Amino acid sequence: MPKRTDIHRILVIGSGPIVIGQGAEFDYSGTQATKALKEEGYEVILINSNPATIMTDPEFADATYVEPVTPQFVELVIQKERPDALLPTMGGQTALNVAMSLSQNGVLAKYGVELIGADERAIRTAEDRALFNQAMKRIGLQVARGGTATTLDEALVLVEDTGFPSIIRPAFTLGGSGGGIAYNRDEFEEIVKRGLDLSPMSQVLVERSLIGWKEFELEVMRDAADNVVIVCSIENIDPMGVHTGDSITVAPAMTLTDREYQVMRDASVAIIREIGVAAGGCNIQFAVNPADGEMIVIEMNPRVSRSSALASKATGFPIARIGAKLAVGYRLDEIPNDITRTTPASFEPVLDYVVVKCPRFAFEKFTSAKAHLTTQMQSVGESMAIGRTFKEAFQKGLRGLEIGRSGWEIGSRLIDDRLADDSADTLRAALRQPTPERMFQIKRAMLAGFTVAEIFELTWIDPWFLEQLHELIEAERRWTALDEVTAFEMRRMKRMGFSDRQLGDLRDMSEGEMRAHRWALGVRPAYKMVDTCAGEFPSATPYLYGSYDEESEAPPTGRKSIVILGSGPNRIGQGVEFDYCCVRASLALREQGFETIMVNSNPETVSTDFDISDKLYFEPLTLEHVLEIVDREQPVGVIVQLGGQTPLKLTRGLEAAGVHILGTSPDAIDIAEDRQRFDAIARKLGIRQPENGTATSIAGAVEAATRIGYPVLVRPSYVLGGRAMEIVYDEDSLRDYFERAVRVSEDRPVLIDQFLEDAFEADVDAISDGDQVVIGGIMQHIEDAGIHSGDSACVLPPYLIGEEEQETMRGHTVALAEALGVVGLINVQYAIKNGVVYVLEVNPRGSRTIPFVSKTIGVPLASIAARVMAGEKLADIGFTEEVLPPYVAVKEAVFPFNKFREFDPILGPEMRSTGEVMGTSESFGSAFYKAQLAADNGLPMSGGIFVSVNDSDKASVTPIVRRFHELGFDIHATEGTGRHLRKLGIPVKRVYKVHEGRPHVIDLIVNGTVQLLINTPMGKRAQKDDYSMRQAAIAHHVPYTTTLSAASAACDAVLAMRSRPASVTSLQEWHARIEKPVAAR
Repeated sequence: MPKRTDIHRILVIGSGPIVIGQGAEFDYSGTQATKALKEEGYEVILINSNPATIMTDPEFADATYVEPVTPQFVELVIQKERPDALLPTMGGQTALNVAMSLSQNGVLAKYGVELIGADERAIRTAEDRALFNQAMKRIGLQVARGGTATTLDEALVLVEDTGFPSIIRPAFTLGGSGGGIAYNRDEFEEIVKRGLDLSPMSQVLVERSLIGWKEFELEVMRDAADNVVIVCSIENIDPMGVHTGDSITVAPAMTLTDREYQVMRDASVAIIREIGVAAGGCNIQFAVNPADGEMIVIEMNPRVSRSSALASKATGFPIARIGAKLAVGYRLDEIPNDITRTTPASFEPVLDYVVVKCPRFAFEKFTSAKAHLTTQMQSVGESMAIGRTFKEAFQKGLRGLEIGRSGWEIGSRLIDDRLADDSADTLRAALRQPTPERMFQIKRAMLAGFTVAEIFELTWIDPWFLEQLHELIEAERRWTALDEVTAFEMRRMKRMGFSDRQLGDLRDMSEGEMRAHRWALGVRPAYKMVDTCAGEFPSATPYLYGSYDEESEAPPTGRKSIVILGSGPNRIGQGVEFDYCCVRASLALREQGFETIMVNSNPETVSTDFDISDKLYFEPLTLEHVLEIVDREQPVGVIVQLGGQTPLKLTRGLEAAGVHILGTSPDAIDIAEDRQRFDAIARKLGIRQPENGTATSIAGAVEAATRIGYPVLVRPSYVLGGRAMEIVYDEDSLRDYFERAVRVSEDRPVLIDQFLEDAFEADVDAISDGDQVVIGGIMQHIEDAGIHSGDSACVLPPYLIGEEEQETMRGHTVALAEALGVVGLINVQYAIKNGVVYVLEVNPRGSRTIPFVSKTIGVPLASIAARVMAGEKLADIGFTEEVLPPYVAVKEAVFPFNKFREFDPILGPEMRSTGEVMGTSESFGSAFYKAQLAADNGLPMSGGIFVSVNDSDKASVTPIVRRFHELGFDIHATEGTGRHLRKLGIPVKRVYKVHEGRPHVIDLIVNGTVQLLINTPMGKRAQKDDYSMRQAAIAHHVPYTTTLSAASAACDAVLAMRSRPASVTSLQEWHARIEKPVAAR
């Protein structure tokens, strides 16, 4: 069946900002689908609010709308662009929910837009828990006993039947949001209320507990001719009760018998047919009782899922690409497999290797949150590893997480493994409760003499996996006892995934000494290709993984090559923005004739797609793995400055091994991080910095802080995302910081800076080719100083910084780039206080601001930087002067506070956002409004506003509140704030604080009386009242701000939206308004 010719324009809905439960996997899927549809000659219209993804760069779709992904704004795009069809299955739950809303409210019918890939009936049947259960019964498949409820009373009736523990799953939510496990009635009521609130259709599924059952997923594809293929089976190592996104998973499934797999396979085919996903992919989850093999269907996602990216990377079968082609009419047998180029997509992939995915968590950012893993997803990223055996892939996967473990090894302290002591009772209690550290607790238990049977009883992890882990311990003991390490013994350990560092530690040798010994024995890795068909057909795409087999595949081509080191697993502080930079670099260098070689361990992202680079090595980003790849490929150089801190940490080791680092020298990167060396350069250039010091002990820190004067900003050196950065107001707090947050030592100094209260902050990005420096953009932070740049709303061009200060920043940036010898990107952060410009930080590398700035100015800065690193000059490329856009772009951060309800959602110097959105308009207010709406923090057009600020903010908040009053809002305030406002002629309704009586502020939030909170923290630590109020605002979707600058911006936004209707403009249209001397693309 050839592709459809009755449709010409297709709208693709993206997934919006990266949030927990809906990460970069959907950017990968959407990017792949967009490329596939354009390849087939369709006009593609894209809407996505996320500037950090490559998908929203202007060359990927014909019209790219970086607008809020809401029914209102998607309708505006449909009204303007008049697409023939809408593909809703590539943008996660966000796209699916918006598409359903547009279908149900008649918008799609009104404009003649057809849903392709999955229609309304299929989506509703899969997502509506009651309809799905009915569908399973029709085809004779079992679902967990229980039912659906739309009220708490209905849920309480159901739990009488299902009993405790009870599983609660809301309908139409992502990443298990709002769900959980209830062990008693109080927990049940709390989770049900939250689930009903978060479900767009106020529906939850209440099920009997299957905790302890084994969990499996199958990725399934179907075409319009009813051909079905199973792409991949995936098994969770953790049993039921842990969200699949939070479990270590393995592909293919390890512990299913052939008969069990065939039953599951047949069930999957029946399910996709019954639900009616006519053309595309879906993900189906099953539970299997380890006692008797009973199989239950858990759920089906009628779209490309989070696991689809993993399955695509694990098999080499590009699910989203093929799914997009199926959606426009092709059959599976008509689509060639892009990896082999000889077999069709109707050939099911076969794996002759093992793939392991390991989740990465961010509980260290939310210290008061419980690090318990449940059915609600909490991980922020993941690594993937490929090996010939489970043991090898497992250890490589843990290594790839970049959490300080070089494989399956216990922490140096008990607390590192979330243990209070090493008693058997403590271990047993810990093993019963899933946490991110449970795998390391299992190792401690095995070393303490626990049997596999005992650990199975405590964890319900299948004995097969536990036996594999026990064999790793036996191998370590054998290795330690060896009199002499031979090539045979070395190869045997490497085939089980042990790193040089692990092997060295076990024999009291350094990593370098062990590597030298291994090389002397001639034990080097071989590289195998991922070919989708277990080697039965040759692969045309060099997509490689390392192992210690005898034979290597895809030898070096001899072409002039460049290795690009990726950014590893996503995490708070190092997200998809860095992957974006790596993708841009690879595409740009390929265009210039270089062979590009990508090294990365992240299955979620576009950089690890099969067609982004000439060669892809799916390997952990450690010195050992990178040195082996570089030695094999012999590139002209390695790019380290685009992948965040991950590759930067390898720079010195690579340089010491004689590897040529392209662009800015490792020494210049070190100068920017070394406080004393940088101070010397700043003094020489006459650039002001806040008073500062460096401490390698607590006593040194107290001395430095006393000299500088409190408050001070303290942070470890060589970190990203403001890790463990705090504002400290006195000596007691400083000493407390050292006890809680950091371990200080000679080689791990702590930096101490004067904190500039009430300053403006700004970021400046620039590119240097070694001779010329060009400013990319000046981005002003909207929030006050002291809030991490990744968490602050930002605006480009600046709206409150004067031209004189902007010129000073431009001059400083150029001078710093020249002094450091920058070749590539540089990011400088400034503070402006009382007209004085201070330099806060210099990063001679790609920063997280690059995608946003690039989209705003219409110039791909990362692409140009890569070409400059490869030896070109800015004048030859055609980028020689700063671009000043004639419009306003606002970036807003998106936070996971709804996942960590125990944590107080106050912004500070440590970054906590998971993603970002962008709003663009002709005015600041309108752009800020769009950004807030896209960040799910939509501002009210009318209603009530609650104000409670500390004494020092009362004068500043007055004009903001007066403007809201003049706009017709009712003002509610606590006693002190209200008295101040009434004295100045602003009518205010008094509200009690929580401890003062009823009705208090939380009553107003729950009753819908207030639509916006303005609340600045009281003193050094937020009081309990403030904390509970902010948590209530999150729970009831009431926007709030903890800074006055953001409150003022919110007022501007409301005024702008009152004065003109919402409108949409494509990125291509915005860029057409820019006057550019030379097109830099």
